[in-house]
Amino acid sequence: MNTKLTLTLEKEVIEIAKKYAKEKGQSLSEMVENYFKFITTNNTIVEEKELSYKVNKLRGIIKTDADIDYKKTLTEELSKKYGA
Repeated sequence: MNTKLTLTLEKEVIEIAKKYAKEKGQSLSEMVENYFKFITTNNTIVEEKELSYKVNKLRGIIKTDADIDYKKTLTEELSKKYGA
């Protein structure tokens, strides 16, 4: 069952997120839902049925080292992109 959620964010962040979601072929709601699912799984395996079709389709196509610090990498890449 879907339920409405209201978020208060900076206008610029919303516009960037909308553009990003559109480029990825998904809605902003899907993107936020998938993010919440990801951060609340405590690094356990997410059931395939819990992921959206598009995320499930992409699952496992990228192989990385087991000890990669994804938060550090994400921060670095976002800093490059947005000049933070």
